[in-house]
Amino acid sequence: MKVTQHIAEAKKTIISFEILPPTKGKSIESIYAHLDPLMEFKPAFVNVTYHRAEQVYKKRPDGSFERVEIRKRPGTVGICAAIMNKYGVEAIPHLICGGFSKEETENALIDLHFLGIKNVLALRGDAAANEKFFTPHPHGHRYAEELVKQIIELNNGKYLEEDIMEGVKTDFCIGVAGYPEKHNEAPNIDTDIYYLKRKLGFGADYVTTQLFFNNEHYFNYLTRCKENGVNVPIIPGVKPLTNKRQLTMIPSIFNVEVPVDLYNEMMKAKTDEAADRVGEEWLLMQCKDLLARNVPVIHFYTLGKPMVVYNVLRKLL
Repeated sequence: MKVTQHIAEAKKTIISFEILPPTKGKSIESIYAHLDPLMEFKPAFVNVTYHRAEQVYKKRPDGSFERVEIRKRPGTVGICAAIMNKYGVEAIPHLICGGFSKEETENALIDLHFLGIKNVLALRGDAAANEKFFTPHPHGHRYAEELVKQIIELNNGKYLEEDIMEGVKTDFCIGVAGYPEKHNEAPNIDTDIYYLKRKLGFGADYVTTQLFFNNEHYFNYLTRCKENGVNVPIIPGVKPLTNKRQLTMIPSIFNVEVPVDLYNEMMKAKTDEAADRVGEEWLLMQCKDLLARNVPVIHFYTLGKPMVVYNVLRKLL
């Protein structure tokens, strides 16, 4: 079922999760261990992130160096298939521009269509680890809106190879990212919403937001989007803050504010367990407010801390 159908048919707020593929060499069992307890809450869908290849330099026997591409977290498509098979829930793969050609993107979409996957999240993706600014693949997309356009073209049966006549039409429901505190590269929130509207104009169906710790940022964003004619579902994304290191790391990576009260409580924590409790209580407070204000979905970024999310949901539901 498509995300938009889940939302349209739901009688109450939907729960969804997001996970990372394991690093290369790890088993799928690590994914199951992560998701098994969370399945108690009957999520409507599970997002699986996609990761670009990284370029590293390996030393040759003669002392020179060779540039090699490695992908540290492969397996998104396979993990989506495994989740759907094991749990019977929708799996939503992320598709990214960075590190992928248009041909590779089309092949991934064909594989997903064969697997019966109905939803994708189209993202530009981050700059490579060794780059300060995002650089697209030479034969890929620079912007998420271009990726959305390619998916829509495949939905219409238009393939990259022009000699494919009457190609099978896919039927993907397309999500895109939204940024309640604006994307770190956007000069202001109005410009950010302008580019969000472009993605929707190319055919995207819904929006999932960047994480936030202050709910007012999300609700203000909703208001600004509606004032600018955005009428698709905007799903709030939330994540627990669980250690002091994240107080500086998360704002620098995601361009989000850590509220003063959360910062102060986290600084008082003397142990890892105490820090988990602070993050858990803050996330619970956020979720109670989101539920009270009838959001369509609460999307949990579970990355690395499934039991904190589990504890919140046990108290929430």
